[in-house]
Amino acid sequence: MKVIALDVGTKRIGVAKADTSVKIAIPDGTIIVKNGEEFDEIRSILRLNKTDYVVLGLPRNNQGEETAQSAYVRDFAKKLKAKIPTVKIRFQDESLTSVEAESRLKSRKGYNFAKGEIDTEAAAIILQDFMENFSVSGRAESAEKGFESSDPHTTPEKSKKVKKGAKNKSGGRKLAIILISIVAALGISAGGAFFWYISDLGPVVAGVSCKDTPDNEGCETVKFSVRSGDTTAQIADNLKKKGLIKSSLAFQIYYRLNFNDNSLKTGEYKFNKTLSTPDIVKQLVEGENESNVFSLTILPGETVAEIKKKLVEKHGYDETEVDAAFSKTYDHPVFKDHADTSDYGASPLEGYMFGDTYEFYKGESVEKIIKTALDSLYKVITENNLEEKFAAQGLNLYQGITLASIVQKEANSLEQPKVARVFLNRIDKGMPLGSDVTTQYALDLIDPDRQTYTNNAAALKVDSLYNTRLYAGLTPGPISNPGVSALMAVAEPTDMDAIYFLTGDDGMMYYSSTEAGHNQNIRDHCRELCKTSL
Repeated sequence: MKVIALDVGTKRIGVAKADTSVKIAIPDGTIIVKNGEEFDEIRSILRLNKTDYVVLGLPRNNQGEETAQSAYVRDFAKKLKAKIPTVKIRFQDESLTSVEAESRLKSRKGYNFAKGEIDTEAAAIILQDFMENFSVSGRAESAEKGFESSDPHTTPEKSKKVKKGAKNKSGGRKLAIILISIVAALGISAGGAFFWYISDLGPVVAGVSCKDTPDNEGCETVKFSVRSGDTTAQIADNLKKKGLIKSSLAFQIYYRLNFNDNSLKTGEYKFNKTLSTPDIVKQLVEGENESNVFSLTILPGETVAEIKKKLVEKHGYDETEVDAAFSKTYDHPVFKDHADTSDYGASPLEGYMFGDTYEFYKGESVEKIIKTALDSLYKVITENNLEEKFAAQGLNLYQGITLASIVQKEANSLEQPKVARVFLNRIDKGMPLGSDVTTQYALDLIDPDRQTYTNNAAALKVDSLYNTRLYAGLTPGPISNPGVSALMAVAEPTDMDAIYFLTGDDGMMYYSSTEAGHNQNIRDHCRELCKTSL
């Protein structure tokens, strides 16, 4: 159960929050009292923390009597209830809480603190007292029942002290163990450790509102990155170095008490110094907002070179990092039957970066991007039983992907099953594929700027196993990234005996089972396009 506590003043309202299962009240900044706008801020805080439960500090004098400030708080409670009808309010008696809060701050920070810090510290003291009243061993009602089982505007009855030997809940045991460790490490009292923890969860710059005055101290945006492989300790240390949290240790304690390991998400974040440690942890657990997520679209027919260029030029990745990631060897089932093409200058990932639109957090590693694309391709292979279907065409998995990459570049999705059949027929007859797109890929590997192979006649004679006009059979490896349609075309090609095809000047494709028929198609349909150089 989440609870918000308010230390209500005429100028500022101190805020604290807690989860009663953990029983640690955390200072959470201040709200400026301004023409009723404070109620809107409280509504936002309740919505953010997904709770309707509010504890208000009710001042009393040394004799335990209510004061003029008490009447002010009660009137504030009525206004709050009118503004937010769903809110559940309880009062917690307090006396000289601000004095105690100031004393604690002085003991920890000397005089180096803002006035707002007193208010938020006071709110934490109020909330801690409230929770202790409902955590006594043997008591029947919980804090939640404490809100609902009686008049919401009464104070909780005073609790008796916990008897020795009473069992704590798991969160309390965890915290006790951690605080004992802190006590031992720092040589301080248990109470000092507890209040050190509470204080160091607060914002580096407290008592500042950035809503109306974004130029205030502490409101400047600080960029922060979480990379794949960063540990919780590294993240905490980096936050401390950036000046975004008070204590790396307090950050780690809070995180381990409230979340499972590996909950912190990679990416690029923007924080300011008015955020408390719990607020920063919350954002790191939830991940970046939409503006910090980028979409990477890999198109069917794209090559590794084009994908790498896109990562560098469009998405801001370092070229050295990209090259290193694409040069690595990945142990993945999609690489069954894979052959080494490095001697030809081809990337081992050519043909395996499956075409799709992916969403990644900014700052995600290139290795993670590659593995995601490999997983997507493997999913298509297994869901469509492609390995078995390729085998029916006389191809292993690697050969099927290679042929699909050629088909992808040669034809649109409607014509791909026919083109696949033409190539399979040629392979069966021992004929060269005669594909211009494979020759283009050979030139891209050997002479990307076309400085040596400057004309069509020279290009068609490039000495490369990727030149399927010179060499029969499949290329050494894929030449592009095949999409689902091309993969399925090779797995389930059209049943026909054609061994020639061309794309006519009208954009239509024409097929023939004889060389004479093919030449006639050239004369009838490809007077201009067939003259185009590679």
